[in-house]
Amino acid sequence: MKIEGRFRAALQRQLGSQTSTNVASDEISPTYGRRRNLGMDITWITARIAVGGGIWTSENMAEVARAGITHVIDMQIEFDDTPLAAPYGIQVLWNATDDDFQPKSPDLFQAGVDFALNALEHDNAKLFIHCAAGVHRAPMMTLAVLCSQGWELENAMQTIASRRPVVDFAEVYVDSVEKYLQEQVKAGD
Repeated sequence: MKIEGRFRAALQRQLGSQTSTNVASDEISPTYGRRRNLGMDITWITARIAVGGGIWTSENMAEVARAGITHVIDMQIEFDDTPLAAPYGIQVLWNATDDDFQPKSPDLFQAGVDFALNALEHDNAKLFIHCAAGVHRAPMMTLAVLCSQGWELENAMQTIASRRPVVDFAEVYVDSVEKYLQEQVKAGD
């Protein structure tokens, strides 16, 4: 089995039957704001920030580029998107994180937030934050980014979850984001 096929099979196992019925679709769902094509899983949370599952292939990276995405925060430990993004001029932060339900360090969030805020300073920038399945790690980082932009934690969680119903905000990950945000407030005093 080719490497791309193994990654796609792993993603389908993680997401279950939902992926197998939607992966080939090129429709935009009005309910979830999600566009899927060639295995892509992108949900727009704001007009400029999206969250989703792994990119895995050059064909999928081309779809990311066509969506106007200029920056990617890759939270998956499984695969570095940097070589796939290079031909499109997409900047990637590989912020490799294990989905182990252990507390995450403030440094992990700071790297992602710094990258995101720097990217979003440019008017035409669009940011895609992803992990393998877009269920735990990517939503966790999206939460940190939104809160760093001034969103209230609960409002950010509700917005992310309402637009991407597969999100599972594990308590340990939310606690890690809260700890990061508290440290940011202390550093600002």
